Amino acid sequence: MAPWALLSPGVLVRTGHTVLTWGITLVLFLHDTELRQWEEQGELLLPLTFLFLVLGSLLLYLAVSLMDPGYVNTQPQPQEPKEEQTAMVPQGIALRRCRYCLVLQPLRARHCRDCRRCVRRYDHHCPWMENCVGERNHPLFVAYLALQLVVLLWGLYLAWSGLQFFQPWGLWLRTRGLLFATFLLLSFFSLVAGLLLASHLYLVASNTTTWEFISSHRIAYLRQRPSNPFNRGLTRNLAHFFCGWPSGSWETLWAEEEVEEGSSQAV
Repeated sequence: MAPWALLSPGVLVRTGHTVLTWGITLVLFLHDTELRQWEEQGELLLPLTFLFLVLGSLLLYLAVSLMDPGYVNTQPQPQEPKEEQTAMVPQGIALRRCRYCLVLQPLRARHCRDCRRCVRRYDHHCPWMENCVGERNHPLFVAYLALQLVVLLWGLYLAWSGLQFFQPWGLWLRTRGLLFATFLLLSFFSLVAGLLLASHLYLVASNTTTWEFISSHRIAYLRQRPSNPFNRGLTRNLAHFFCGWPSGSWETLWAEEEVEEGSSQAV
């Protein structure tokens, strides 16, 4: 491996996240918070639970940031000739050829200039993970946000429990200044994680993506419909997102919606 590869943005971002995560955890253990009090009293269940949650959130973060988000294969598949791929596409939609990858983009795919690949069901490129959020890792991304929010809110409570305001200002700043900075940092991260989780749960419930929500006026397969053609109701949207059921390509769902709209108009 080349030396400069060790200093790539992805390595730096993930290293920074890991160091920050364990640094904040160490601050909570070293100061006079309830976490430390439980440890000193021999009540290890809650401290160990907190550590396992922190470790779980970190592992989920690394999994989402390192896994394939759903890259469109640039090599032709022998079992899927070009004629069969184009036959799956509804008559009203022509597949776009990516001018960067030179591949036919499936519905809901988009080219990411940061990853330099086309991503299926593209949601967004996350700079904090230095990876795209797409069809394969979006469910894990939502799970990560949920677990991370739990850890952040618990850490926020623990940091507050150690901020004792009865000391003189100068002494308090020297003994609690780092903990107070940690409290402010956790407050900011909790707000960001909460807003992200709420927005993604809304998008998942309506079976849309961040890219489609923001740029629906620019996307051909959305401009032709008055409503989201992939929305199948809350239950089916959640089942498809988290469990992959019912299975089927987005082209098939788009065509089914087109047939349903044609039938309703005929009636």
